Amino acid sequence: NVTIDIYTALLGGEVMVQLSDGSKIKLKVKPETQPGTKVRLRGKGKNRGDGSLGDLIITYQVKLPTHLSERQKELLREMRT
Repeated sequence: NVTIDIYTALLGGEVMVQLSDGSKIKLKVKPETQPGTKVRLRGKGKNRGDGSLGDLIITYQVKLPTHLSERQKELLREMRT
């Protein structure tokens, strides 16, 4: 699982993901990504035992903000209508 903030989920962006071999890869997150969205990274998973690598499945979890300011709450109320 990869946690992204609500802003990246809504607007899109990039996130760094550490692979099982310790290397890192930058993923593009599409705008309006929903919690639980799965992305397949072909050939980036664990070794299958025959020298080939399996696929890695990434599931996006969206972290919601806490301790919102009154202005932030006001903006969210405006967006809701």
